[in-house]
Amino acid sequence: MSHSFSQAAAPLDPATPPGGFPAVLERLDPRMRIAVACLFAVVTVALSGLPALTAALACALLLLLLARLPVRRTLKRVAMMDSFIFFILALLPFTVPGDVIFTLWGFPATWQGLARAIEIGLTANAVVLVLLVLVGTLEPVTLGHALYRMKVPETLVHLMMFNIRYVEVLRAEYLRLRAAMKVRGFRPGTNWHTYRSFGYLVGMMLVRAIDRSERVLSAMKCRGFTGRLMLLQEFRLGAADWRFAALAGLACAALLGLDMTWR
Repeated sequence: MSHSFSQAAAPLDPATPPGGFPAVLERLDPRMRIAVACLFAVVTVALSGLPALTAALACALLLLLLARLPVRRTLKRVAMMDSFIFFILALLPFTVPGDVIFTLWGFPATWQGLARAIEIGLTANAVVLVLLVLVGTLEPVTLGHALYRMKVPETLVHLMMFNIRYVEVLRAEYLRLRAAMKVRGFRPGTNWHTYRSFGYLVGMMLVRAIDRSERVLSAMKCRGFTGRLMLLQEFRLGAADWRFAALAGLACAALLGLDMTWR
C-alpha cells in the first residue's frame, strides 16, 4: 500500500525530451495548471450523460498523448484508483431499481444501475487522467508553492509536502522492521501470535514515526523554520497561460453543451 502511494505521489516525467506541447505545458504557470484541472474536474462531475462523459474521457486521453507521458505507467496509476472503486461499481447494478437485465442469486441487476456505474467509472477516470497530466507532472515543492500562492491554508500545504516527502521514509522503515521479523524466524499465519506480532509492528511504526517527526521538527527549527513557506520563485501569468485557460474553457463549455443536448 505504501509502495503504491509513493509511486502515485512521484511526479510523472515525459517519455520524450521536451518539445511541442510538453514544452508548452512545462512553461505554464503551475497555478493555471491547477486551476484548469479543478475546472475540468468540476465540469466532468457535473455531467450526467454517457456521450458527454465519453467525450470528457477522450479529452483526457488526448491530453495524455499530447503531453507524451509514459502511457503504460500512467494507465497503471489510473488502474490503481479503479481497484478502489471496482467493488462499488460492481454492486451498483444490484442496488439501483429499474429494468432488470438478469438475476444473480436472487438479486436483480438493472440497466439503470449499470448506466450509473459506467457514468461513475468514466467520470473518475477522466478526472484522474487530467490531474495526472496537469498536476502530477509538477514537482512536489512547486506544487506546494503554487497552492500557497492560491491562498490554500499553510497547514494543508505543509501536511501535503511532508506526506509526499516522508511516505517513502516510512515505507523503508516498515521494510526494515519486516526484515528484522523474518530474520528472527517470524512466519505469518492465522493465529494469535501473528496478530500480536503485526500489532507490535504497527505500534513500533507509530513510535518511530513520532520520534522521527520530533527530530525533523528540531532540525527545521535549528535552520530557522518559523512555520512560513519561503518561496524561492515568483509565478507570473503570461499570454500562453491565458490561451491555455481559454482553450480549456471552450472545451469545458463544449462538454456542457453536449451534455445538455444529449441528456
